[in-house]
Amino acid sequence: MMRYDEISFEDRMSTVNFRVGERAHIEVDTEICRSCTTRECVTACPANLFVPTNDGGILFNYEQCFECGSCYLLCNKAGAISWSYPDGGTGVAFRKG
Repeated sequence: MMRYDEISFEDRMSTVNFRVGERAHIEVDTEICRSCTTRECVTACPANLFVPTNDGGILFNYEQCFECGSCYLLCNKAGAISWSYPDGGTGVAFRKG
């Protein structure tokens, strides 16, 4: 049986390179989010990039997005999250450490 050594979160993250583009590849419609009561995007995002705001909306910080699509797939409010591919040469790049 193959066993993988435990690797700290910091060491794993050191193998990820974020090439931040000027344009967000995920956009959140705050007006639609205000009526959401479940906030699936907040709990589903593995990078914790969705932050509820005091006025009931959601702030999304795309700069360190893993581009997994969990937020887009789990959101139950039509049109609340719009996803597109990052511009060429930008986005997340995984490399073996």
